[in-house]
Amino acid sequence: MSTVDIAKLDPNERLELLEQLWDSLSPEAIPMTNAQTEELDRRLDELDREGPVGIPWNEVLDRIRNRAL
Repeated sequence: MSTVDIAKLDPNERLELLEQLWDSLSPEAIPMTNAQTEELDRRLDELDREGPVGIPWNEVLDRIRNRAL
């Protein structure tokens, strides 16, 4: 395996390398911790109880656009 001197790469090359590294990972390769699993379960339970909560994207955009006027 060859090594890469990251300091010699320009920003675009670094981003490309980062993307390749990210894409090479799978969820199975990085298991969740117990705390992460518990938090995910808590959030899913909350979603089951209360349904989706939040502001629709088009309303967010409208608020931003109206604020800029």
